[in-house]
Amino acid sequence: MTEENVTGGKEESKADRFKRLAEPRVGNAVKKIEIIGNLAGSNYEFTAEQVEKILSTLKTTVDEVVLMIREAGFTP
Repeated sequence: MTEENVTGGKEESKADRFKRLAEPRVGNAVKKIEIIGNLAGSNYEFTAEQVEKILSTLKTTVDEVVLMIREAGFTP
């Protein structure tokens, strides 16, 4: 098996594996980001510096993922 993996006794193409893994991972990431957004509620107190640090960290991480995807050969 050079181009395919075995999952549950069935051969799985790289494209199928990507889809199987990407969908839940992206969904989980979105949910976690939404949970971070809940910190903006009135139950919390925060400074502009704290918010900037969170937003900067998120942006840096997304930028790194975009770069990894582009380096793998995908350009929108």
